[in-house]
Amino acid sequence: MKTILQIEDNYANRVLAERVLEKFDYRLLHAADGETGVSIAIDEKPDLILVDMGLPDIDGQTVVTLMRQIPDLQDTPIVAITAWPRDVAEDMAKRYGCDGCIIKPIDVRQFPEQIAYFLEIRKQS
Repeated sequence: MKTILQIEDNYANRVLAERVLEKFDYRLLHAADGETGVSIAIDEKPDLILVDMGLPDIDGQTVVTLMRQIPDLQDTPIVAITAWPRDVAEDMAKRYGCDGCIIKPIDVRQFPEQIAYFLEIRKQS
């Protein structure tokens, strides 16, 4: 069973992602802020990390930077989740060290395929 960590402060966004993915064989972990997210990532070593770029305590860029410095997480796909325009989001995700981005609001039809794609990145590395 693949483990996905979602770092998202908005409850409705967390629940939406959970409802979309609950049909699949994933273990979902949640953190409402960056500090908790980094801690859970260190302890649980998830297969995929979804990071909201607008967190209340530390911004998504800092969260990604911290995680990329942790040896056990260096090969873990990290995906930026943001409401920024797609071109800005893709550039930002690349500069921040993310493996890609998903634009909010998530498209519930595409989200499972997007998750499967980013999980496949880990398998190939």
